Amino acid sequence: MKTIASFTINHDVLERGIYVSRIDGDVVTYDLRMKVPNKGDYLSNGAMHTIEHIFATYARNGSYSDRVIYVGPMGCRTGFYLLVRDTVSKAEVISLVKNAFSFIAKFEGEVPGAKQRECGNYLEHDLDAAKREAAEMLKVIENWTPENMKYKE
Repeated sequence: MKTIASFTINHDVLERGIYVSRIDGDVVTYDLRMKVPNKGDYLSNGAMHTIEHIFATYARNGSYSDRVIYVGPMGCRTGFYLLVRDTVSKAEVISLVKNAFSFIAKFEGEVPGAKQRECGNYLEHDLDAAKREAAEMLKVIENWTPENMKYKE
C-alpha cells in the first residue's frame, strides 16, 4: 500500500500550531496540532470530544459555515483536522481557529449535540478539560501567521 500523506510528516520535529496538511482540488486540510507528538501528553478523550462538538458547531454557525467541510480529531489525540474550501485564506483560517478556541475556552452551558439522542458517546465529554486545552492552544497560536503554516522538514 502507498503511504498516506499524513504519515510522511516527520513527527519527530512537529511542534504545536496550525499547518497546511494537504490540498485536494478545492479542499484544504489543516492540521491543528495541539500536542507535540510522542511526548506522552495527549488530549483526553473527553476533552477532545467536547472540543470537536463545540468547534464544529461554532465553525458551522459563523461566516465560513458554507465553506467548512469537516472538523474532527486525530486518532493519535494530538489535534484536529479542519477541512475548508480553498476560498478561505490561510489568514482567515488562523482567525477562525483563534476565534473558535477563544469561544471554547470561555464556553459556559450545555455542550452542543451532547444529548444521548444526538451523540454516539454522550457520556464522554469534559468541558473543563476542553476549556483548558483551548486556552493552552490560544497561547501557541497567538502570533501565528500564514508563513508559519508549513511543516518543518
